[in-house]
Amino acid sequence: MHTQHSPAHTETQPRTRILISWPTGHLTATLDDTPTTQALTKALPLASTARTWGEEVYFDTGVAVSRETGARQVVEPGTVAFWTDGDALALPYGPTPISRGDECRLASPCNVLGALDGDPRLLATVRNGDPIRVELVHE
Repeated sequence: MHTQHSPAHTETQPRTRILISWPTGHLTATLDDTPTTQALTKALPLASTARTWGEEVYFDTGVAVSRETGARQVVEPGTVAFWTDGDALALPYGPTPISRGDECRLASPCNVLGALDGDPRLLATVRNGDPIRVELVHE
């Protein structure tokens, strides 16, 4: 199966879109249908406080889930990840304090939910302590 997204692929696997917003910007993300995505979706809309860790934004969701078998610690910039150790969404856009080189290395293996739709570098405008909101995008 090709990795590129085609309309047929979208119809076979339901996808969820979310809007992540903070005082100076916003991004949407497309999430795959995973157990973690389902648990997160039930908790939306949610408001939290942004934390930064190197070039990563993360925030508490109040959702507790188990680590999935496909959890990864090194991901691409713009990955929407769920940090099960902290019940938090983790949104890396560049190196973290434990990265080797330019990689996005998360604090520990995280469930991968999907990817941001826009430029992940917009997350650089999020400040530690900013209010952050996540809601469903209704198509």
